[in-house]
Amino acid sequence: MELLLRISRAIDALNERVGRTVLWLVLVAVLISAANAVVRKVFSVSSNAFLEVQWYLFSAIFLLASGYTLLRNEHVRIDVVLHRFSKRTQIWIDVFGIVVFLLPAAALIGSLAWPLFVKAYVSGEMSENAGGLIRWPAYLLMPIGFFLLVLQGISELIKRVAFLQGLIPDPTARKQQKTAEEELAEAIKAEAEAAGRAK
Repeated sequence: MELLLRISRAIDALNERVGRTVLWLVLVAVLISAANAVVRKVFSVSSNAFLEVQWYLFSAIFLLASGYTLLRNEHVRIDVVLHRFSKRTQIWIDVFGIVVFLLPAAALIGSLAWPLFVKAYVSGEMSENAGGLIRWPAYLLMPIGFFLLVLQGISELIKRVAFLQGLIPDPTARKQQKTAEEELAEAIKAEAEAAGRAK
C-alpha cells in the first residue's frame, strides 16, 4: 500500500502543478476578452482568431483543471442523503462511484477523443470562420484533460482504500479554506510584489 500511496502523491503533485498553472489562463482569457472588446469598440476591428482563442482557453481551463478540481474535492455534488451516513459509508460510496462511474466514463471519453485529435492534426483542420484558428490544439485538450482526470480518480481511489484500512486521515476533508479566485489573486499580488522588489 505504501507504493500505491507514493503513486497517489505523485499524481496529486502533477495535478496540483497543472491546476495552479491553468489558473493563470483565467487571467489571460480575461485580458484577451477585454482587449478584443476595446479594439472592436474603439477601432471597429474584430478578429475571429481572438474569439476562438478565448474558447480554446475556456476549454483548457475546464478540461485541464478537472483533475485538480477532483483533488481539491470541489466537483459539484448533490448531497441530499450522503451526509446522513457514517464517514466509512460515505467513503465506500465514493469508492463505488469512482470505480463504476468516474473511471470508466472518463477513460471512454478520453479514448473516443483521441481519434478526433489525430484526424484534425493529420488533416490540418482549420476553423470554418474567416481568420479562425487551427483546430487540433482544441481537440488535444480533451484526451489530455480526461487522462489527468483518470489519473486523479486512481489517486482518489487509492486514498479512500488507504483510509478504510486506517492508514491515512480522511481524504475528503477540505484541504483549503481559500477559493481558487482568492489563490489566483494572492499569486498575482505576490508576482507584482516580486516584480516591484526586482526593480
